[in-house]
Amino acid sequence: MRISARADYAVRAALQLAASREDVPLKAEAIADAQDIPHKFLESILNDMRRGGLVLSQRGGNGGYRLARPAESISIADVIRTVDGPLVSVRGVRPPELSYTGPAESLLPLWIALRSNVREILEGVSLADVASARLPAAVSALTDAPGAWANP
Repeated sequence: MRISARADYAVRAALQLAASREDVPLKAEAIADAQDIPHKFLESILNDMRRGGLVLSQRGGNGGYRLARPAESISIADVIRTVDGPLVSVRGVRPPELSYTGPAESLLPLWIALRSNVREILEGVSLADVASARLPAAVSALTDAPGAWANP
């Protein structure tokens, strides 16, 4: 699985909003500066997140962006899906829409299992979990596995 720059920036921007006071909107420039995200790219991402119902925008001198719901109720998967679409696809196609024959027939259940595991992790971690550095125990345990941090 590959996390796009767009998804990475969206999650980082959402985390910046999650860490801020809920009653004070953050300006896009402040988010961009805090997370080292190109401002124009961030504006596009924030617009997608607004259309997706994850953030609210407010115009004016005291304007900016804030989360549309509590950080505890927004998963990392919600953010990625909003800006990038499905969490797992093969050649841009969702796994259930694929079919294989012959020796490749077992690929479909493999892709489905991969999607299931990705969903389990990304849907099970909220913005609040990451912003507070309190990942769920099951996720933390995966990072302790031998070779988790190694690049084969």
